[in-house]
Order: sequence, then C-alpha cells, then structure tokens
Amino acid sequence: MRTAKLLTLNILLLFSLLITAIVNPVPAYAQVVDKSDPSPLKFPTPKGIANLLFYLQRDPNTNTIICELNADKNGEVDRKEPILVYWIRYGDEGEKKDLSYIQKKFAYGIQAKEIGKDHYELRFVSHKKLPMYLLKSENDKKFHVYVTVNNKKIQLDRIFVRIEGGSFWLPNVKYVELKGINTENNAAVLERIKV
Repeated sequence: MRTAKLLTLNILLLFSLLITAIVNPVPAYAQVVDKSDPSPLKFPTPKGIANLLFYLQRDPNTNTIICELNADKNGEVDRKEPILVYWIRYGDEGEKKDLSYIQKKFAYGIQAKEIGKDHYELRFVSHKKLPMYLLKSENDKKFHVYVTVNNKKIQLDRIFVRIEGGSFWLPNVKYVELKGINTENNAAVLERIKV
C-alpha cells in the first residue's frame, strides 16, 4: 500500500513538472527542433482507438495515457464529460485500465467547461493554468484538441516527457515534447521544451 502511494505521488510530481514546462516554455526564438537524447525505450503508437484525441507517454515505461472523445454512435459529444482519460498498459499486455481515483482527481483527470456549441475548454486537474480547447475542425469536421505553445496553435497529437535518472520523488525531467499539426500552415510540428 505504501509503495502504491509513493508511486502515485511520483506520478503527480512528474505531471506537475510537465504542465509547468508547457506553461513556462523557453521563448519561441530559442526553440530548435532537437532530436538528441531520445528515450532508450521504443514507444508504441496507440492503434484502433476511433475517437483518439491525443496521448501522453513518458519514461520509464511504455504505459500510455489516452485522451479520447466521449461521443455516442451519432457523433454527439457527452456535454458533461466530453473526454475519456485512461491507461493503455503496454507493459501489462496492452490492458486498458481506468485511472485510479487519485490519478483522476490530482494528476491526469481533465476538467471540461462548455463554452459554445461543440466547443469546450479543457484543463488538467493538476495544473489549471494551461487551457486546451476541444472543438470541431472546419477542415475535416472532426473533433481535435488545440493548445497554444510558443505562439503556435497546435492540433495536439502526442505529449512526451523524457526522464533520465533522478530520484523517486524528484525525477530528472530532461525535456517535454509536444507533437501535432501547426494550424497556421498544416505542417507537422514538434516543440521541445527543456526543463
């Protein structure tokens, strides 16, 4: 039981560092696509999730947080809970698993506020300063999550947190990467933020 509590606190700390890095990035003019120091792990790309919005991966394992649109068979979004957040435990044979109560309430849970028809403001419960927006794209008529980082509006696909060493309570976060599409020019974008 004590180990589970320590693990949960470690996850909360890591997620807090991630959100802080996203909200307080290095200025855009200092950003360069840096492909050095990749993770030694091979991360799977989630497949077969019809309403996948984005996913979050991090060292030290391949378990992945999935953020999926909560819509019915007609494409109508659940207005009270537009996003479903859960694990795919690739380290445990790809098992789908709900977030624990503590993970949902203090780390990976997402609060949603409807601000217009098919338009929601989203905030992680662990850090409410970073607004993300769920809305239907004019281009493909599908829902996507958008975030603004370094003065770029990004249609979010993946968040990755690179960890190398450190302690259980204070992991050494090397950088955070945000991958998606730059909505200004529809080009693939990868923003790396050194922590």
